[in-house]
Amino acid sequence: MTVANPKMWLKPGREKSLRRQHPWVFSGAIDRVEGAPTTGATVEVIASGGDFLAHAAYSPTSQIRARVWTFRPDERIDAAWFRARLARAIESRRKLGMFDAGSACRLVFSESDGLPGLVVDRYADYLVCQFLSAGAEVWRSAIVEGLQALCTPRGILERSEGGARHKEGLKSERRLLLGEAPPAEIEIETHGVRYLVDLEGGQKTGAYLDQQRNRKRVGAYAPDAEVLDAFAYTGGFAFASLHSGASSAMLIDSSAEALQLAERDAARNGFAGRCAFVEANVFDELRALKQARRQFDLVVLDPPKFVHSADQIPQGSRGYKDINMLGLQLVRPGGVLATFSCSGHVDAALFQKIVAGAVVDSGRAAQILERLSQPADHPVATEFPEADYLKGLILRVH
Repeated sequence: MTVANPKMWLKPGREKSLRRQHPWVFSGAIDRVEGAPTTGATVEVIASGGDFLAHAAYSPTSQIRARVWTFRPDERIDAAWFRARLARAIESRRKLGMFDAGSACRLVFSESDGLPGLVVDRYADYLVCQFLSAGAEVWRSAIVEGLQALCTPRGILERSEGGARHKEGLKSERRLLLGEAPPAEIEIETHGVRYLVDLEGGQKTGAYLDQQRNRKRVGAYAPDAEVLDAFAYTGGFAFASLHSGASSAMLIDSSAEALQLAERDAARNGFAGRCAFVEANVFDELRALKQARRQFDLVVLDPPKFVHSADQIPQGSRGYKDINMLGLQLVRPGGVLATFSCSGHVDAALFQKIVAGAVVDSGRAAQILERLSQPADHPVATEFPEADYLKGLILRVH
């Protein structure tokens, strides 16, 4: 029998995280589901004693069986509710001064903005969305209409891809949702450096927006430096360093397409004569540079995610240690290593421990000058520490 308001009842004692307003309900916490909610439908989450806990989106194929929209019983989940949540997230970015013409930022950061499974990035006059949960998928039309009304972009694209979506039982999507299709490449400007972005084919939603602030911080150590940018992608750290006065930069990446875009960015910014572009496996190339006794004043390590789940922590930790040992040995005495991890399962304390072990095993000594994290457009809700994924260290190496 179908009931008007499907209800998800929890097992005794399994409501503690929800009372702390953590937005996830795992399958093992569920006692029973009343009604026949469809994928992405809104359900009431009820404690074993009968207390209302939350309105949440139902996802029958995911280990995260429900993601909370609101903990308030009086809130109705409808198009107006989504528009209000979107407006709150967008206004917070406006207050941060992130709406300059030609700039880029994250407008919506999923659970941290109270919109589980939704990511929205702004690139100049275009928006790129990721609908990564069953709930966000069901409310796609209302979300797109709200974004159009609040931001009036030239176009809204969808880049809903990757493992998170597949765990929700959803197929990948890449398409134009509203307005004009973007040109093959659009230009954005970050801290005085111009970058070309491929919204349809680039990584993530087109670029790595979470490192914009950190590139400027790393660039502060770059005047007159020879720079090595490993896992360079399209050269964000290299170009920020050159803009700050570095004498040269070597960019290493395994993607020929990314390096081709980097070469064009270098020319646009007047850096071409100070850049070397190396297409190679980064681990192999760093070993070759070590063998050749090359050293640099500033080495940047910004690898892809090595740890995708808790059971990969040991193997991923070894990968982070290996790459940092190589990077440390390429820093001139007195130079700087900037090293990062975007693996959420590797917290800041573990990452610092891994890097400290790499320092000892590489025969070097180092001091932590700065700890870096994700920027203000990638906020971390206090009740959702899982959003705190990006961490970095700037080291003086002796």
